Amino acid sequence: TNTSKQHLQHTRSSLSKDSHNKKQLLLFHRATNISQREASCLLRSSFQLMAPTMAITTATLVLLVATLLAPSALGSRSGPSSHHGHGGHAKHSPPPSPPPAPAAPVAAALVRTTCNSTAYYDLCVAALAADPSSTTADVRGLSAIAVSAAASNASASAAALGANVTAQGGAAVDGTVQALLRTCSAKYGEARDALAAARGSIAQQDYDYAAVYVGAAAEYPQVCKALFRRQRPGAYPADLAAREEALKQLCSVSLDIISLLSATS
Repeated sequence: TNTSKQHLQHTRSSLSKDSHNKKQLLLFHRATNISQREASCLLRSSFQLMAPTMAITTATLVLLVATLLAPSALGSRSGPSSHHGHGGHAKHSPPPSPPPAPAAPVAAALVRTTCNSTAYYDLCVAALAADPSSTTADVRGLSAIAVSAAASNASASAAALGANVTAQGGAAVDGTVQALLRTCSAKYGEARDALAAARGSIAQQDYDYAAVYVGAAAEYPQVCKALFRRQRPGAYPADLAAREEALKQLCSVSLDIISLLSATS
């Protein structure tokens, strides 16, 4: 009948449209990279706004895909830039500061107080502070340190003068001057021995003898100067004059501390 034919044509048309819609749905799913279920829901919602009889054309599908992909593309472009910005401006903690340089050794309070009683305060502090044991030493210990510093000075002068005589042995120099230098070297050696004896007296708490030995040590370099004045006037070397003065000041510091020690004993 005519009614049956019309119904059959309508059914074929519906199946054709349904097949076409499924193909478009698959294309939409692949283009947007979302699940088929999500694609179906999005398309159904979109077509509810259109005419009920409107078919899903390829142009309509392309328009929807472009609309859905636009935010994703913008996000993908801005994402790496933002990430790069954060990475480019990443803050790194500064390197650790180098440790501060160790401070110079500070003289103990007793060293400063003791040196205030001497004629050469700066020399006294330097000589005593050079010995680490001065930080825990009492006045007797400080006097022994001062005497030892003077003895080291006398020993160094004796060695230097002896080496000077040996070095000039093959040169054309005044024989008298050489003999005087040799005598001066011996006198500084005697000063060294006198200071060693003074230290022994301090250990035995015999401060009077210690003072006598230190006084004698200060006199030995003056013998050297007197000999030069007598045999070679005006030829006393400046180096010898400086050595004499250095030992004299160290002996003065030692005598002042020994005097302080005697007064408090």
